[in-house]
Amino acid sequence: MKLWAKLLAACTLGMAAAGAPAVHAADFPNRPITLVVPNSPGGAVDILARLLSEKLQQKLGQPVVVIYKPGAGTVVGTDFVARSQPDGHTLGMVVTSHVINPSLRSDMPYDTLKDLAGVTQLVSSQIVITASPSLGVKTLQEIIDIAKKDPTRLSYASPGSGSSMHLAGELLKGMAGIEMMHVPFKGAGPAYPEVMAGRVHLLIDPLFSSLPYIQSGRLVPIAVTGSQRDPSVPDLPTVAETLPGFEVQSIFGVVVPSATPMEIREQLSKAFAEVLQMPDIRERLDQLGMRPVGSSPQEFDDFIQREIVKWAEVVKRSGATND
Repeated sequence: MKLWAKLLAACTLGMAAAGAPAVHAADFPNRPITLVVPNSPGGAVDILARLLSEKLQQKLGQPVVVIYKPGAGTVVGTDFVARSQPDGHTLGMVVTSHVINPSLRSDMPYDTLKDLAGVTQLVSSQIVITASPSLGVKTLQEIIDIAKKDPTRLSYASPGSGSSMHLAGELLKGMAGIEMMHVPFKGAGPAYPEVMAGRVHLLIDPLFSSLPYIQSGRLVPIAVTGSQRDPSVPDLPTVAETLPGFEVQSIFGVVVPSATPMEIREQLSKAFAEVLQMPDIRERLDQLGMRPVGSSPQEFDDFIQREIVKWAEVVKRSGATND
């Protein structure tokens, strides 16, 4: 009888523990929320996190504290989130590397699909392909023609091996059936003078970063990599207009531990969506070259799954590795 009582108590305790998050969901949030940025301060993801955190605090009635945990291509910060309590009080910012890392890195400390769940895709932003003026091209088809005529001639720069910009180039090569030499840099900054001087022929980088060089004539715009033209440069075509089906964008979203109750994820998603629609936020996002999305948790989960599959194929075909 004593053994039976112990087993009953253990089962009761286990059931209570399993249901604990759901019980507290109605009271969420009941303490400050931590928003983890998996990059160093100062970048686009940091700017977005700080931009939204104050408004989110007003919506949820609790302080939203932004902390930084950079390292290993965003893996360190995201791992911290995956290991946190699944109660909605620890959120993780994620960027495009979130869907590339599973196929790029063999030493991932967490399973992206099993250990983490989506809250929302916050925004997207365009990536642009630009050319050195000395190359003498204006269209993507001209680049493809050059590469097909001489597979050893062209090179393209990116902010680093394994970045979304690097893999956008590899996807372009695969879909166009061409070869180009990848020249990785430690960040985009050193790449710009090399491309402007013609020592590297092409550059793939965020549109927002490249726009000043395009406007000054120091780089020639070729195409944006999203599925639609960007309102800031409406005359600039998409890659998909030449290679149908091509789509690569920089994404910014929020994830939580996978055991976080869906009702908490939905509450957070709704709050973020409302913040993204505020006029002052939309104006600032436009200045940053970001387009609000505000997807549901399920929509973001589905997007993550699709993107992981897409990038796994690109990584395998290209043989890309992280630096």
